[in-house]
Amino acid sequence: MVALTGGMFWSGHTTPRLGIDLAGGTSITLKAKAEPGQESAVNETNMNTAVGIIERRVNGLGVSEAEVQTQGRENIIVNIPRGTNEKQAREQVGTTAQLYFRPVLTVADGAPPAAPSATPSGSASGTPSAKPSASSSSGASVGEKSATPTATATTQGRAVSEALKAPSPTPTATASSSAKPKATGTPQATPSADAATVALQQKFASLNCLDPKQRAAAGQGVKPNEPTVACGEDNPGVWAKYLLGPAEVEGKDVDDAKGQFDQQRGMWIVTMDFTDEGSKKFQSITGKLSQQADPQNRFAIVLDGQVVSAPSVRQTLSASAEISGNFNQESAQDLGNILSYGALPLTFETQSVDTVTAALGGDQLEAGLIAGAIGLALVIIYLVAYYRGLSLIAILSLGVSALLTYVIMALLGPAIGFALNLPAVCGAIVAIGITADSFIVYFERIRDELREGRTLRPAVERAWPRARRTILVSDFVSFLAAAVLFVVTVGKVQGFAFTLGLTTLLDVVVVFLFTKPIMTMLAKTKFFGNGHPWSGLDPKRLGAKPPLRRARRATAPAAADPKEA
Repeated sequence: MVALTGGMFWSGHTTPRLGIDLAGGTSITLKAKAEPGQESAVNETNMNTAVGIIERRVNGLGVSEAEVQTQGRENIIVNIPRGTNEKQAREQVGTTAQLYFRPVLTVADGAPPAAPSATPSGSASGTPSAKPSASSSSGASVGEKSATPTATATTQGRAVSEALKAPSPTPTATASSSAKPKATGTPQATPSADAATVALQQKFASLNCLDPKQRAAAGQGVKPNEPTVACGEDNPGVWAKYLLGPAEVEGKDVDDAKGQFDQQRGMWIVTMDFTDEGSKKFQSITGKLSQQADPQNRFAIVLDGQVVSAPSVRQTLSASAEISGNFNQESAQDLGNILSYGALPLTFETQSVDTVTAALGGDQLEAGLIAGAIGLALVIIYLVAYYRGLSLIAILSLGVSALLTYVIMALLGPAIGFALNLPAVCGAIVAIGITADSFIVYFERIRDELREGRTLRPAVERAWPRARRTILVSDFVSFLAAAVLFVVTVGKVQGFAFTLGLTTLLDVVVVFLFTKPIMTMLAKTKFFGNGHPWSGLDPKRLGAKPPLRRARRATAPAAADPKEA
């Protein structure tokens, strides 16, 4: 108790985390559906990938403390705290992820320039202050796994023109004398640029990727065959913005992708395999990009309008490729999962959407606490009326159980994301009866021993083995029911099952490590040991039998004559 309570105050989490139905917010239940003949696509790996993508979307809404987790084999629960647009949240989390490969036209620092300038020339100027790293952007490079590279001659200006579907802005790459070529800055408008091009240039110039809302909205609503702007994270917290051409390859063109460790080079890489149609598309675009200077020799992997990686292309690629760079195991596997998800035949349908206001949640929490207090008061009144002095032990044990339950719930919030919802409160109320039942079993065993004529101290010890067996069997049945309920149900019912299982385990701990030792200690006191009328263990009140005494057998007198004997 001391260690757990100290840990609770040390962590700063002194209250349990409240669920959506108590704190207010929106809870959305999604069910995964596979395309006909692709039922195996609904598996743990793909579901976890979907959770990561949905988390990215929810974070894009600018919310905090949102929960996205799998429930069962094919369900995903999304809990979004109050203050979020429910309609927008539902649209964001319920749609299928869109994955595209787009050529990079230019890249710049994530924040907009303080004073953007315009020049009449068609070239770009400026150097971005952030250059995406290998795990997400420019540091990575793409190479053929096993193929002979081929060259496709094309000029830089022609590649940009094709990407933007002229008329278009003409950003150019300015190569420096250093080993690392500099990326171009904000593309400038030309007199011949049409309205759409000017609008795109202005959007790129004003885009602030440091703003979560602007990041989320940057690439939304853009058709695959149109150029767009997007944001991508370099290192954690460091963002870059991209001007991208029309999509050349779609996610459905990826046949398989995975992160794996290359034993020969001693590094983590991401391998990609394409479909037949995807191979032709990828060969075409990489043939063009391989002839360009940085950053126009790169393609961006765009998921839901956000750049997750933008590797450079060294050679023409076809059916298979690899992305190498400064990957670790986690980043390589994450990127592999994202690439694979674009080819997954998975869709999600919304099963339920529950919205609870903060006021309603507060009313429900208050009602639950009142119900718990009433239940606890009734149990205490019964214990005092029936068990008298023994009720003190039961009340102390209930207090210990309640304290441990509260502290553990408070610690489980930051540890595993446990949130106390209304069904969980119901489970805690039911646990009051289960815990009290264990004390009653033990007390009645002791009383049975007293009725047989034994004194209190031996009665306490003789009653314990029989009561212990009954308590363990009873708690095992309760825990088994809670475990089965937790496994086969989803959503809020799991909160009830989890709390019921937790309190059942704590009941065993409290009875074994607190109730029994306290009872042994109090049996040595005069008040309980002598059977005071208010102790609840008065032998006369219990109708105890007189102490058992063995009667001596009468011995026959010795006979004088041995024969008579």
